[in-house]
Formats: sequence, C-alpha cells, structure tokens
Amino acid sequence: MPDISTFQYQLVYNLFSFTFATMFAAFIFFVLSRSQIAPQYRSALIMSALVVAVAGYHYFRIFESWAGAYTLNADGTGYTATGLPFNDAYRYIDWLLTVPLLIAELIYVINPKNRGKMTFTLATAAALMVILGYPGEVASDNGTRALWGFLSTIPFAYILYQLFTGLGDAMKEQSAEVAVLIKNTRLLLFATWGFYPIVYMLPFLTSGLDANSMVAVQVGYCIADVAAKAGYGLMIYAIAAKKSAAAGYVAA
Repeated sequence: MPDISTFQYQLVYNLFSFTFATMFAAFIFFVLSRSQIAPQYRSALIMSALVVAVAGYHYFRIFESWAGAYTLNADGTGYTATGLPFNDAYRYIDWLLTVPLLIAELIYVINPKNRGKMTFTLATAAALMVILGYPGEVASDNGTRALWGFLSTIPFAYILYQLFTGLGDAMKEQSAEVAVLIKNTRLLLFATWGFYPIVYMLPFLTSGLDANSMVAVQVGYCIADVAAKAGYGLMIYAIAAKKSAAAGYVAA
C-alpha cells in the first residue's frame, strides 16, 4: 500500500461512506416499494433489494478495511500504510453475488418466455467474468493484469451480445413507454459495465499501482457501483411500475 496524501485518503474514505449510505437507502426504497408493483414483477424488485443489501454490507467491510490500512502521519500532512492489508477482495465477492442478480432482474422484469434458461446462461457468464477478472486485479504486474482482463472480457462481450440481440423478441411485446425504459436500462448497464474495464486498466497509465492509480481505481469503482446497482435498480422499478399500471394493477 503506497503512502497517500490527506486529500486522497479522505476522498476514498468519503466515497466509501457515500456508497454505503446509497446502498442502504436504496434497500429501504426497494423493500417499501414492493407493494406498489404487481405480484408477477416483484421478483425483480426483490433481487434489486438483495443486490444493494449485499453491496452495502461489503462496502461497510471495505470502508473498515481502508480505515485500518492507513494511519495519519504525526505532522498531519498525509497517511502512511499501517502494514495491515487493504482487502479489496470484498469487492469481487460482492460482484460474484450481485452481478448475476443484475442480469436476472432485467430478464425477469421483461419476462421473456425462456427466462429460466436465459437467466442461468447469462448469470453463469457473469460469474465467470468476475472470477476471471480477480487474478488480474491482485496482480503485481501489468502483463498479468492485461491477460486476465482480456479473458474476463470474453464472457462480458457474450452477455452484452445476448442483452442487445437475444431479447429482441421480448422487446417487441412491450409497450412504447416500456420499450424506451428497457432500452435505457440496457444502455445504463452497458455504460456502467463498460466503465469497470476502464477503471481496471488505470494502472497501465503508470508503472503500476501507485498512489494516484490506486485512488483512481477506488473512486471509479464506487461511482460505477452506485450507478450499476442503485441507479440500475431504480430503472428496474420504473419498468415494473409501468408494466404494473398497464396491467391494471392498483396498489392497496
């Protein structure tokens, strides 16, 4: 762990706190909003709640790990590594649990006829994507990072292909308003998931994972996680609400 400035430490510390609070607030919203959605679409909202709950827990652990990894210098000008490891593996455990659920949310709210088969296939690809990315994340050299990053991109590309082509028939069955929401949700998924590889490759801008690239990676992952989990969940809720209204569902 490289020594960092006070600004760098506080920036990451505050973003971890913000992300945890966002996940906690999103969990409360999804739980309380469940009754506003028709029963056939509630599974998607339950998965949204699970995603942010799991993410919130892991961000709390990441937050604690970051605080333990650094101590303020005696002169107050910066932070020095304590020697305790910063456990970034929490993030990959989180992704391993939540990324397949993100896929399942969209499929269940669109409700294609073969949702069981598609959910299993894409969720497996999502888990494989995360597993293949981890060895590169913890690698000490950019060559190893690039190799595992490339391998992780293969299931990532397959998922995007299926989301933008495999759901074509189901999209035709949606109303115009719902179709627009689904298209925007897929674009949000593409934008946020596409942001992860960019953050993943930030160490290539330097000779390795120095202070600047380490801070940039943590900031980038926080931003991406807020959009890909809480923001994405709100889009799923909007789709479910529109489809519920179209089906004539009225909340009690």
